[in-house]
Amino acid sequence: MKVAAKLGKFGVGAMLLMAAIAAPAQTYPVNYPVKPVRVIVPFAPGGGTDILGRVIAAKLSEQVGQQFLVDNRPGAAGNVGLELTVKAPPDGYTLLVGSTSEIGIGPSLYPRLTFDVQRDLAAVASLAATPMVLVVHPSLPVKTAKDLADLASARPAQINYASAGTGTGNHMSAEMFLHVTKTKMTHISYKGAGPALTDVVGGQVHVMFSTLPAATALIKANRLKALAVSSPQRAPSMPAIPTMLESGLPNYEVEYWYGFFAPAATPKDVQARVNTESQQALRNSDVSARLGEQGLQAIGKTPEQFAAFVKADIAKWATVVKASGVKLD
Repeated sequence: MKVAAKLGKFGVGAMLLMAAIAAPAQTYPVNYPVKPVRVIVPFAPGGGTDILGRVIAAKLSEQVGQQFLVDNRPGAAGNVGLELTVKAPPDGYTLLVGSTSEIGIGPSLYPRLTFDVQRDLAAVASLAATPMVLVVHPSLPVKTAKDLADLASARPAQINYASAGTGTGNHMSAEMFLHVTKTKMTHISYKGAGPALTDVVGGQVHVMFSTLPAATALIKANRLKALAVSSPQRAPSMPAIPTMLESGLPNYEVEYWYGFFAPAATPKDVQARVNTESQQALRNSDVSARLGEQGLQAIGKTPEQFAAFVKADIAKWATVVKASGVKLD
């Protein structure tokens, strides 16, 4: 994403940004925010959601003059954080950094949830997207994704793979791999990508499909071996890692996205303010560079465009979940 010139403080700069993303003119509440904003990250520290959340929260704090405080609430594949957000006052002072895992995939995996993400949450601002990266412990005798498939075929269910929780993007990306390659591995579930990656590095688990931000530092330090990325093209931040297609798996493609959500009844003008400030933060050269280093690409959509995107993503993952046969209560 090309970095635009840094916009000024809220006013003319924000209006130019709104025009750039083709949003209608808005009247913003001049008194928002007047106190700290809680930013719920529904996973443990160290994962891709946490990394992105902290970068954006820090920039928003600087832009609006109020603190945006990250609150990690892991558990139940992100559903603990979602439920807290749904039950929070709809005043703009509780935001959720939602992602493919709990927003896109979760509704198809958890039919008994007490909330509906499309009914009870507002899709406020798209933030970024990243490919998944297939990583293994350096001792595993494989060099490519095809090698891993062959090894898993020769040793059914003997290879373990980690995830940030049952039903998360890590889990379902692995399930898609198993479906495409017609192999079996054993799932080990954690309460976040950070703890999961720690055990892959330690050799307690063999394999993980991680978001690129969560694994980048470990790959660069040679503590993990990266086999392939899930995007159609190689990731600009890690150009040496081949794609799944290049690795001999043409039917495998996954993009992991992130965005801000709020309780559904949050006023539209507050949602618009959060969206505008978020897009301004993403256009900042320092933020753009930091995200790029982590393999994240900023994406800008209006709340309406983002809501339509989320709806389509939920439908897409419903098909994947059905094909995987994974069922959760």
